[in-house]
Parts: sequence; structure tokens; C-alpha cells
Amino acid sequence: TPNTENLDLKTIGVQTERGTITINERMQTSNSRVYAAGDCTNQPQFVYVAAAGGSRAAINMTGGDAHLDLSAMPEVIFTDPQVATVGLSEADAKTGGYVTESRTLGLENVPRALVNFNTQGFIKIVAESGSGRLLGVQVVAGEAGELIQAAVMAIRAGMTVNELADELFPYLTMVEGLKLCAQTFTKDVSQLSCCAG
Repeated sequence: TPNTENLDLKTIGVQTERGTITINERMQTSNSRVYAAGDCTNQPQFVYVAAAGGSRAAINMTGGDAHLDLSAMPEVIFTDPQVATVGLSEADAKTGGYVTESRTLGLENVPRALVNFNTQGFIKIVAESGSGRLLGVQVVAGEAGELIQAAVMAIRAGMTVNELADELFPYLTMVEGLKLCAQTFTKDVSQLSCCAG
């Protein structure tokens, strides 16, 4: 819980909830002249979110118009293996009213994982049924934190599973697993030769 209770924010019209300062996508509080960013706010507590929020708050305080869109925000837990996610989980997508399809690819199907002798983990893609639009990606892998950023950009770009499956990915990289997982929506990747696609 942020340490905001002794700041007397209520006096200046700044709304808090359980100690966090409530802000909008412009970093503006309920008092339109007060901005906040970082761990004292109701945003996810990641250093990269705080940094992005701080820069946008500064722009907005000086008359600019900058928003912080967290819809494709990556999250990484640095365990062994790492756990990373972006976008919606299958459960969150269904709660949000989406009809979904998903595929999970075990790392034993990713050539780089085989070469590394580390096939513990998986890549999961959640897509909107019908359109195939990417809604979320979850990864458990030794390099999940490195791999997730490609998924962030794919979701931010509004890509579909078919578009992701058709992209060129360098062979013998972990990020190639994203392409392979996308391909599982239409084919059995265990039957493909290397570099097939």
C-alpha cells in the first residue's frame, strides 16, 4: 500500500482508494491541477509503467496531451523458468465478453528449446474466435521475458493469428515459438520440418 495517508490529499480534492491515488490515462487525479505517477497510483507497480507515467504527467502538466495505454502492457515474473504475459488471459477475455480460441504449444516443439536442452514450459495464444485477432499471450520459459515483447507489438498492431503465423521469424530463436504457436491454429507443427511455414 502506498504511503499517502499523511499527505491530506482529501483536502485538495485528490481521490484515493486503499491508499492509491486514482488517476486517469493522462495521469491526472480527481483534482485536474494535480498529476501523479508511479507506485503511489492505481496503476500496475512496474518501473517501466512508473517511468512512462512520469513522462506523460510532465507532458500533460505543461500543456501537452499524452495518454498511457496499458492494454498491451507486458508483465514478467523472474522465476526459473520465467513467467510472462501480455493482453488478456483466456478467462479474462471470456469475462470481457469475447468468444475465444486458444492454443498452447509445449516448448518441446520449439527448436531453440530443444537445442538448449530446456523444454520446460509453454507458449499460449488467446485469440478472438472468428476474426483471429490476438487478445493475449502467456509464456512460461527460461527466456519468457525476452520473448514477450514481440507479442506486445503484435497485440498493439492488432495482428491476427494468421498474420503472426505468416511472419518471418529467425530460425533457432525462442521467439520463433510465437510463430509456431500461431501456426497450431491451422496445422500440426510437430509434423513440420525446420523452417517450414
